[in-house]
Amino acid sequence: MFEYFDTVHRISPAAQHAIAEISTEISLPKNKDLQPIGHTCKTIYFMVKGIARIYYYKDGVDVTESFEFENAIIARVESLFSGRPSRKGIQVVEDAELVAIDANRLFQLYDKFPEIERLFRKIFEADYVNLVNRLESIQFHTAEERYNALVAESPEVLQRIPLKHIASYLGITQVSLSRIRAKK
Repeated sequence: MFEYFDTVHRISPAAQHAIAEISTEISLPKNKDLQPIGHTCKTIYFMVKGIARIYYYKDGVDVTESFEFENAIIARVESLFSGRPSRKGIQVVEDAELVAIDANRLFQLYDKFPEIERLFRKIFEADYVNLVNRLESIQFHTAEERYNALVAESPEVLQRIPLKHIASYLGITQVSLSRIRAKK
């Protein structure tokens, strides 16, 4: 986790120790919810091993919003920052090992360690940019272009994530996904 943090913003050993003190290692089996829909997010997760997806239901249909792979921070930030329950859940799609960071205790460290606040600001800024890019991809690219971009960015996605979740992420049916894949 700290190697990942160093790629974003280097923090002191004392700050690393402070984060380690409020962190817990957890393991979850495939297809379990890390945070269920309706949960108020109070934890920030770091994915050590595995993949998670953020999902919600629309008109009774399971919709995948995003995938998070190893070396990624996962949180329902709209719930974390507002204190309200999220309409989205987080599910691991393969056996996962994570580090859970208590968000309230992390935020308390911001005053003592401004470098920690800067680190997480940079992480959340990058996630915001990724979200905007995802929205623009949906607005301006075809499903085939989105599929090609997903495979280019994360080639292992086809081996590690069920096709139903990939189709949902792309905003298409599994039949349409099969047609796109058949062209390759």
